[in-house]
Amino acid sequence: MQKSEPLTVIVNKGGGAACAAGDGLKDMLESAFASTGTSPIIKLCEGDEMAAEIRSAAENGRVIVAGGDGTAACAAQALKGSDREMGLLPLGTLNHLSRDLGIPVDLAAAAQVAANGLVTAIDVGTVNGHRFINNASIGLYPAMVRQREELRKAKGWPKWFASIPASWAALARLPHHRLRIEMGKGQQPLVTPLLFVGNNMYSMDRNSVGTRASLQDGRLSVFAVARKSRLSLIWFALRGMAGNADKEEDFIALGECEELTVWTRGKSIELALDGEILRLETPLRFKTEAGALKIVVPHPGVSTSEDVAA
Repeated sequence: MQKSEPLTVIVNKGGGAACAAGDGLKDMLESAFASTGTSPIIKLCEGDEMAAEIRSAAENGRVIVAGGDGTAACAAQALKGSDREMGLLPLGTLNHLSRDLGIPVDLAAAAQVAANGLVTAIDVGTVNGHRFINNASIGLYPAMVRQREELRKAKGWPKWFASIPASWAALARLPHHRLRIEMGKGQQPLVTPLLFVGNNMYSMDRNSVGTRASLQDGRLSVFAVARKSRLSLIWFALRGMAGNADKEEDFIALGECEELTVWTRGKSIELALDGEILRLETPLRFKTEAGALKIVVPHPGVSTSEDVAA
């Protein structure tokens, strides 16, 4: 980034860590950037304001977004068609993307990376024109997310707490979806409680479930949860939350591809895209966009707790 370029930080006030910071959030961010050699404009936004603010800021220079995976996905969608680079401050609940990119959890170190790190290009996934940076899923997980958000609105519960009863409610229904999928080798039928499409290859190895070694392979990874009884699915969910899912027992690995088409019985279906629920018309056409998003990451071999200025 040229030092003369303006730097804007767009903050999702509803993100996990951002929400917890309360009224001290702006001061906390200004302090984090104090040693970066920049004086960014900091804008605190509601979730439904993020996309417009990101597009506006991108007209002038690098955009830094502060929030979780949903915020990062919102930014990726807002920057579609733009060559503008994006920095990321992990202020969400899970922060899967920032973890896979090696962006530090410490806010001051993350600010140093966002302001002065290395610009690289990563892949994004799309489904019917909607971008995702982590994964898309059909079935059990979207049902759980919808239940969770309904509980959060009705009860005012935090996301982690609302997830517990939401998971049980979704498991009680045990939806098995009858799908047809096509990955370049002809259509095949599939019955599963959960179809998972990842942006690049997700590990399903014990104790490393849900991590990615690369975001630059230009591939989609496709998994389905094996058809199970309700009791077996509850046991799978408990092991999965503890990071002990078994790829041989729990998943049908359908493979890797650049494009995937999914047909369902209905004209539309709910999906979870990076934790956000959308209802899309079918068929669902998944694609990978190789190197479509410019993002700022730590310089290789440089400690993220130190000055990473170029």
